[in-house]
Amino acid sequence: MTDKPLNHRAEGPTTAPPLLLGPSLGTSYALWDKVAPELSVAHRVVRWDLPGHGGSAADLIGPGATVGDLAGLVLALADSLGIERFAYAGVSLGGAVGLHLAVHHPDRLSSLAVICSSAHFNGSRPWEERAALVRREGLAELAKSADSRWFTPGFTVPELVADHRDADPGAYAACCDALAAFDLRDRLSEITAPTLLVAGREDPATPPAHLREIADAVPGSSLTELAGASHLAPAERPEAVLAALRGHFGGHASRGMEVRRQVLGDTHVDRAQARQTPFTARFQDFISRYAWGEIWTDPTLTRRERSMITLTALVAHGHYDELAMHVRAARRNGLTPEEIGAVLLQTAVYCGVPAANSAFAAAQRVLAEEDGSQDSPA
Repeated sequence: MTDKPLNHRAEGPTTAPPLLLGPSLGTSYALWDKVAPELSVAHRVVRWDLPGHGGSAADLIGPGATVGDLAGLVLALADSLGIERFAYAGVSLGGAVGLHLAVHHPDRLSSLAVICSSAHFNGSRPWEERAALVRREGLAELAKSADSRWFTPGFTVPELVADHRDADPGAYAACCDALAAFDLRDRLSEITAPTLLVAGREDPATPPAHLREIADAVPGSSLTELAGASHLAPAERPEAVLAALRGHFGGHASRGMEVRRQVLGDTHVDRAQARQTPFTARFQDFISRYAWGEIWTDPTLTRRERSMITLTALVAHGHYDELAMHVRAARRNGLTPEEIGAVLLQTAVYCGVPAANSAFAAAQRVLAEEDGSQDSPA
């Protein structure tokens, strides 16, 4: 055994809330390549490698290792970085480490996300057999089936498959020993950290039923199932995983969604969320994170002032559908019809009378709906 800490990569401001990310068996911290940089906008993200994987030393664990041993290495890493309390997300074996931390070290965990993982891994025998196979023959043959175990048909991440092939066989087998011995089903009700479960609907290794079992047992937890995702969801569906983690761990996106609802109303936001697709998910996240999570939350200007600026900008560019939405928002932010009219009159001077005329028409329709006024503009 060595005192060297787990190999890791830290991203994001050192003053931001810490978030540790754990990998799946056979992968490195590259599993998080499409998620970690975005999470680091609002968190100090630390992703780590399992022993014998990526850059972590193989002799950090040995035969008969347990998930508790791996959790101890994660705590030692956190200690070495001066991190006392942290949020945690992990995939598969990394998720099992998170569950162990939540049960045995609740004082260290502020919140938890368990992704494509389980409170047990279908008994000890399959893992004992795999450990024996790897100790005897190495990882080359097992790595050939990685795609079918990890991804939906036709999808692959060559770098992760290479990580599987290049892992240290002894350390990999020790991780199999840990999975063989792991079963926390009778302790799940003790978990107090806010917990999110994320399942891949096409995951053959830890099917959604495994995540539902945890969700049913952990008080106050929530479950998200991802279509089109197999076992390594952060690599295959990074946008969906990112949105789920942002919503759970907080930061600009969750605060932004709260402000977005306050200003635009639940009906509008719910409609926008219902129309969201994998193609538009990243754009919706962008809006919540930057427009609503950073700009609209800046205390330099009041919401009334921001509404007036927004109305002017929308008139200037002729975005009259958006203008109608923001007339409603302006009313929620406390502007009277007279103040809205004064803003639009100002646009007549600087944006042109035709633009202002169209703007008055759009605004009048909204005000008529809300206030019962029947007058129409010129």
